[in-house]
Amino acid sequence: MNKEEYLTKIEEVIAAGPYGACWDSLCGHPTPAWYRKGKFGIFIHWGVYSVPAFGNEWYPRNMYIKGSAENLHHVETYGPLKQFGYKDFIPMFGAEHFDAKAWADLFAGAGARFVVPVAEHHDGFQMYASDLSPWNAVQMGPHRDVLGELKEEVEKHGMTLGASSHRAEHYWFFNGGRQIPEADVNDPQYDGLYGPAMGITRDMDNLYDNAPTEEFMQDWLVRTCELIDRYQPKLIYFDWWIQQYMWKPYLQKFAAYYYNQAAKWGVEVAIDAKFDAYVHGSAVKDLERGQLNHIAPDLWQNDTSVAKNSWGYTEGNDYKKPSDLVLDLVDVVSKNGVLLLNVGPKADGTIPEEDAHILREIGKWLAVNGEAIYDTRYWKVFGEGPTVVPEGHFTDTYDKNFTAEDIRFTSKGNQIYAIVLRWPEDGAVRIKSLGSNVPHLRSTIRDVQVLGTELHPAFYRKETLEIYCGKGIAAGDMPVVLKITIE
Repeated sequence: MNKEEYLTKIEEVIAAGPYGACWDSLCGHPTPAWYRKGKFGIFIHWGVYSVPAFGNEWYPRNMYIKGSAENLHHVETYGPLKQFGYKDFIPMFGAEHFDAKAWADLFAGAGARFVVPVAEHHDGFQMYASDLSPWNAVQMGPHRDVLGELKEEVEKHGMTLGASSHRAEHYWFFNGGRQIPEADVNDPQYDGLYGPAMGITRDMDNLYDNAPTEEFMQDWLVRTCELIDRYQPKLIYFDWWIQQYMWKPYLQKFAAYYYNQAAKWGVEVAIDAKFDAYVHGSAVKDLERGQLNHIAPDLWQNDTSVAKNSWGYTEGNDYKKPSDLVLDLVDVVSKNGVLLLNVGPKADGTIPEEDAHILREIGKWLAVNGEAIYDTRYWKVFGEGPTVVPEGHFTDTYDKNFTAEDIRFTSKGNQIYAIVLRWPEDGAVRIKSLGSNVPHLRSTIRDVQVLGTELHPAFYRKETLEIYCGKGIAAGDMPVVLKITIE
């Protein structure tokens, strides 16, 4: 199906309903139950940019910006841009050790409930089969349908497949190459990869005034609809920049098409978007590398990475501690959020041992304490304690330094889970929010259990709920869950 035929199909699907391409209609779309219950997913940034493994996944843009670290590294390592452009990395992207089953086994062992591979990043190289562009992993590079293989293995484990599209930013992503006449960005035979490359500035200040053309936005719409029709992902994640006003009609059309197709397929789907790309209630709000400082009434998502410096694999990634990521997961879930945690495989298709170690450690904690995370609801307050979690995008690398007074709550049925973020040395936990003189809990507490143990500690409830667990619990840096049964 060519572009014009696809545009006609899109209009027909929207006209058939039940969802129309307007905010009033789209805001009636419910958030999937699998998403609200799942709480934890895996993001995967893997593409041609993993070949140079330098800087971060924006290497393809920065290598064409004269004087940048990536540009200097590229010229020194691979030669002048007129001899070696980004396209020349594609044959080196062999993925010879890519094993979708091994990946899915690792993700399932980590306790993930959904998996979101990057289908197309800003570089314009699709990691799936497409009839709309030959610049994809089936026809070039690995010569494999990466997304298709992952779908098969992920769904065997009962996990939900999503996909992310970062295509919108492709409009300007390679614009630095326009200032380098000899660069292959300026060769018309490679327009299919490098795209419009609009704008000539090297900084980001003018990007919101750099409105895309109708032709580009139509191409974006058709590509994204082809993606969902071919793979039926139950989640579509969009990166930033599409909140620009010119995108709005196309965002509405895509959502209506996606929601209508999902209704036909009989599945629950969701869209993730940042800032105000989608109006409140029509999609799930996503915070990149960020959290909230309060409970949100609607489900939201924190997407972050195991590495502080990059989403994709680079040599010398600065990795986070597994315990810090578990603490982030707990804090996010207590505020009605879900955590989408990214890994960056190497160009050969192997997942770095550092990434795998982090996932295994998270999986160990969830195997013991998962009932306090999965299928839970937020409680009347998200938690208590002196440590302030900063709100907003790009706050994930701030040191939080949680204390034994920092506690987060989730709930399920007649259970309240009090998750102690730093275990007290004396084993005595004091919870103000469950004291007898506060309005949050008028019910009777019948039992307290330390998850992962047979311990049902003594407790005393007055101004605070005091729970005496003793010194026998070796928590290390990981949080400890107290399961509190009420009636």
